Amino acid sequence: MAVVFDKPHALIDVPLHYCPGCTHGIVHRLVAEVIDELGIEGRTIGIAPVGCSVMAYNYFNCDMIEAAHGRAPAVATGVKRADPENNIVFTYQGDGDLASIGMAETVHAAARNENITIIFINNAIYGMTGGQMAPTSLPGQVTQTSPYGRDPKLCGYPIKVCEMLSELEGPEYLERVTVNSVPHIRAAKKAIKKAFQNQLDGKGFSLIEVVSSCPTNWGMTPQAALQWIEDKMLPYYPLGVYKDRSAEKEAE
Repeated sequence: MAVVFDKPHALIDVPLHYCPGCTHGIVHRLVAEVIDELGIEGRTIGIAPVGCSVMAYNYFNCDMIEAAHGRAPAVATGVKRADPENNIVFTYQGDGDLASIGMAETVHAAARNENITIIFINNAIYGMTGGQMAPTSLPGQVTQTSPYGRDPKLCGYPIKVCEMLSELEGPEYLERVTVNSVPHIRAAKKAIKKAFQNQLDGKGFSLIEVVSSCPTNWGMTPQAALQWIEDKMLPYYPLGVYKDRSAEKEAE
């Protein structure tokens, strides 16, 4: 019998701890599929900091390292530089981690064009700690710490990570994707694979921002949360490639 669907070897066959409808599981699978297809499981080291992905070490078959909150790019830099010819290093970070406490590490790793891959989950809220406003929470978005909606006059505007990093000379590749539909999932996998391939080719810093859902802390059903991505998040966080130095060179 032909096998038409199977779990990636790079993903351990255990139940995930994520809430029903959470899109972390989808992104985990995409990362694992890419690791399998590139044949790099034995060389790959994942860095998981604090956040909903804090226990990602339970799910990936590759080596995993736990980092302090926000410090994954710094840890990844050290791991990659320790053995740059062999180590394939990725971080898996949420918006509260990457765009708040870890913003300095993110910006400077990008500015140095460190040859690492960053998977950035943007669900516009602090998930693990109970639904507080995040750096990426939308204007007017209701959270535990903005019960009347985020007011830019009081809290500032959301941080658009891809747009901000695209102004730096360092990064090799920045793309924003989402996983709220099958076509979008396929496009997300293509971007993630390119980010890992860039590292294999020694091109430098690649960050894939995945616009994601958090049904529990948004107070929605999984179906409504996926639609909310389409209706509310994507107009504010447009999908697309924000920097691709290789493509720019080819176009010259």
